[in-house]
Amino acid sequence: MLLAFNKPYGVLSRFTPDGSPHRTLQGFGFPKNVYPIGRLDADSEGLLLLSDEPEWNSRLLEGGHEREYWVQVERIPPASALRSLELGVQIQGRKTLPCKVSILDPQPTIPPRDPPIRYRKTVSDCWISMVLCEGKNRQVRRMTAAVGYPTLRLIRVRAGDFRLGDLAMGQWRQVE
Repeated sequence: MLLAFNKPYGVLSRFTPDGSPHRTLQGFGFPKNVYPIGRLDADSEGLLLLSDEPEWNSRLLEGGHEREYWVQVERIPPASALRSLELGVQIQGRKTLPCKVSILDPQPTIPPRDPPIRYRKTVSDCWISMVLCEGKNRQVRRMTAAVGYPTLRLIRVRAGDFRLGDLAMGQWRQVE
């Protein structure tokens, strides 16, 4: 069984709290014996896959599958910043792998987050798409910060061939 879950902000990608103040996957009504495949940090939202079959873990995590994120950044990045992201940037002493980056046009209409992102009247924001084949800890946030456009909100919309689609926040569905 493979499940797609639209993980809300502030929820950990695990079932046990381990002393963290954040919510966990408990309480979302998942079937018994499923576990998350990969992770999204508590500050990120969107597609999280869960399964009760270990082979899904190796198929999705070891294969270098693409992950697509919609990233709300501070200000509107010029083509030069997008190109820098595409070529790879230095974070934590290593260069990231090349990726695909574009400004989303039209800009998506995303329901507000609870709690809301920081809002500044004099600073615009912009949604970009980033498609990566790697997923290091907080990589997208570090990458956008490295080129001067901090991440305000991060939503994973695709992992491999699996898409978030219109799945409501906090809801899940069986995909296989």
